[in-house]
This record gives sequence, structure tokens and C-alpha cells, in this order.
Amino acid sequence: MPDWITVAKVGELSPGTFCKVDADGTQIVVFNIDGKFYAIEDACTHDGGQLTGGTVIGAEIVCPRHGARFCIRTGEALSAPAYEATATFPVRVENGVIQVRDSRWD
Repeated sequence: MPDWITVAKVGELSPGTFCKVDADGTQIVVFNIDGKFYAIEDACTHDGGQLTGGTVIGAEIVCPRHGARFCIRTGEALSAPAYEATATFPVRVENGVIQVRDSRWD
């Protein structure tokens, strides 16, 4: 089972912001949406480009390259040219610290 990776202290990730971490080569982005934390892979399923750098609108992120939209809560692809969801990851808060892990290989 992969280890939990520390992202930031809760107070360092205010609502509407995000933080990116590397989990053994996988780029994971943790978002604070209305005080709840969500994590998705920083990869557009259309062409593999980074999602960070795109606009965050509510609980959606718009890919900066071709405009595909993804739900930050579920990873679901919401518009073309992406049709497949991006990976999501479990997030926890332990002792005031936000942590994430890549659970795909459990």
C-alpha cells in the first residue's frame, strides 16, 4: 500500500486554491473547494497535458490547451475533446495536515 504524501497544512490551502505534489512520478493536484479537499491527476485525458494552468470555475477545471472541462470532485470529463475521466485520489486530514496517496495499485 502506498504511503500518504503530505501536501500542505490545512491553513495553507484556502478555498479556491490548489497545490500540486509528485507521488512517485504521478503529478497530483489537491484542490480546496468550499473547504473540502479533492485530488485529481494533473493530466488531461485528451492529450496528457497538464490541467494546472487552466481556469478553475467552481468545482471544474478547464484544460489550458484545448478547453476540455473536468469535474474536480469526481474527475469526470465534462466536455470534448476529453471523453475519459482523469484519475482521482483519496485525501485525508491528519493533525491539521492534508495528505494524499495514489491508491490505484492497492
